[in-house]
Amino acid sequence: MKEIIKSIKRAPYQSLTAFLVLFFTLFLSTALFISITFLQSLLNYVETRPQVTVYFQTKTTPDNIFKVRDDLQASGKVLSIKYISQEEAFNIYKSLNKDNPLLLEMVTADILPASLEIYAKKPIFLPEIAEYLKKQPGVDEVVFQKDIVNRLLSLTNVVRKLGIGFFAFLIFMAVVVLMTTASFKIALKKDEIQLIQLLGAKKSYIRRPFLFEGAFFGLTASLISFLIIAGVLAYFNPSLGSYLKGIPSLSLNLEFYQLPVWPLNLIFIAVTFSLSAFFGIGIALLSTYLATNKYLE
Repeated sequence: MKEIIKSIKRAPYQSLTAFLVLFFTLFLSTALFISITFLQSLLNYVETRPQVTVYFQTKTTPDNIFKVRDDLQASGKVLSIKYISQEEAFNIYKSLNKDNPLLLEMVTADILPASLEIYAKKPIFLPEIAEYLKKQPGVDEVVFQKDIVNRLLSLTNVVRKLGIGFFAFLIFMAVVVLMTTASFKIALKKDEIQLIQLLGAKKSYIRRPFLFEGAFFGLTASLISFLIIAGVLAYFNPSLGSYLKGIPSLSLNLEFYQLPVWPLNLIFIAVTFSLSAFFGIGIALLSTYLATNKYLE
């Protein structure tokens, strides 16, 4: 640690430049990661909701509703269908409005419609299912969420593509600046390096203090950038809670694990910081290695 502090004091402006480049790179990268993660997990949540919901008129008999359900299941285009009776709809209504007794007194099961919640096997079947339902007798309303899913999917794809491009630019800029900074610091120790080379020092021994300094910058920059982002998230947490009201939880479906994203939790925070620190230290070590390797060849 003493050697790192001594090296920083020897070239303070170059050290500050390296730190600021790492800081802004990690700050923006972490913000992009959180944004894309939230959008992707929100898209996953919407896609797991009923894709088509059909509400029937209150006078429609269960037999007629079951006929529509059976016809849909026989079409081969439906993954699953859930029937919600008037009594079940009333129980759901009571659960949603349990804190408002006045609303509960004004509603009975008889005035709430029965419904079918339908999941299609493929998104391309959704328009056909919705059009079929609209033509059936006793149908009061068809709620079709394809537009919502498509808009969210488009937004997620745009943010992901822009994020990847911006992320690549940040990496390139950071590596170039950090290599230049490391090369300048190596030049300052040129005489010292040549002396220990004459004494038989290996490349790994000469490279080690520069790598330690780079890792220190990467870890410090990732920690400070993450603390600022965590503070921003904590500040806007009530607003996010209000905006996402009605959504109990969000998670990112990975191949081997479901990462919980919302509500904010220690697992998501720990994963975000670990990725930020790994990325920051990795960039710093790579840049320093390339700079020292070029000089020592």
